[in-house]
Amino acid sequence: MPELPEVETTRAGLAPHLEGRRVEQVRVHDGRLRWPVPEDLGQLMTGARLQRLQRRAKYLIFCFDRGVLIGHLGMSGSFRLVPEDEPRMTHDHVVIRFEGTLELRLNDPRRFGSLHWTAASDYDDHFLIQHLGPEPLGEGFDGEHLHHAARGRRTPIKSFLMDARVVVGVGNIYANEALFRAGIHPLRAAGRVGRGRFDRLALDVREVLAAAVAMGGTTLRDFVGGDGKPGYFRQSLDVYGRGGKACRRCGATLREVRVSQRTTVYCPSCQR
Repeated sequence: MPELPEVETTRAGLAPHLEGRRVEQVRVHDGRLRWPVPEDLGQLMTGARLQRLQRRAKYLIFCFDRGVLIGHLGMSGSFRLVPEDEPRMTHDHVVIRFEGTLELRLNDPRRFGSLHWTAASDYDDHFLIQHLGPEPLGEGFDGEHLHHAARGRRTPIKSFLMDARVVVGVGNIYANEALFRAGIHPLRAAGRVGRGRFDRLALDVREVLAAAVAMGGTTLRDFVGGDGKPGYFRQSLDVYGRGGKACRRCGATLREVRVSQRTTVYCPSCQR
C-alpha cells in the first residue's frame, strides 16, 4: 500500500505540471472503487482550475477554485500523468484531462482507492479527514505528543504508532523501521514507553519518513510515483522484509510476528 512517502512523492511529481491548469474533461470508465465515484464528478470538475495540490496523511488534496477533490490510492492505486494520446491501460478507471495535452489517470487494479468531491469550506470536516492526527513531518508532532496520547494505553506500540488518530501516515513499513532505530520492541505496551524513548521515537519517525521521501518512497509491489518511476528506499530498509536474516546492527536473527494482522519484523537483541 502506498504510504506517506509514496503519496508525497506522487504529489511532488504532479504539482508542477498541474497547478494553475483547468480541467477540460473527466471520463469515468469504471466508478466502482472503494466508494463509488460521484456520478456528477465530470459536471463538478469541468472548467475548474487547480490552485494547488497538497497532501494530508495518505490523501492527495486537489484544491480547485470551486471545490476540493480528495484522492486515495488504496492498496495498489497510482496517479499517472500522461499525454492524452497514450492508450488507456486496463485499470485506468478515471481520467481527468487538463488543458494542453495532459491527462491524469487513476489506475487501480484492486479498486481500494477512492475519489471524493467536497466544498472547500467542508474539507476539514470531511469524514476521511476530520479525525486525523498531526502530520509526522509537521510542527505538531513530537515526543510529548506521543507520550501524552499513550497514557494508559495497553495496545502494542506498533499498533499505536500506526493509529491515524495519533499520528498520520506512519504505515506498516515505516513503523517497523522507526521502532528498530529507536530500539523499542513492537509488542511493548504504548503506555509503558517512557517520555525519553518517545522523544527518540518521534525523531526516528521523522528521519525515516524524510529519507524515504528523498528517495521517492519504497517500491514493494505496485507503487510508482506520478512520473512512473519506482521509489528506492527499499534498499535502505533495516528490518521490514528481512525476517530470518541477520540484524545489520548486532548480527542477531531478525524475528517476524503478526501485530494487528500486519507483518512485523524486529531484532530481539536491539529492541526492548
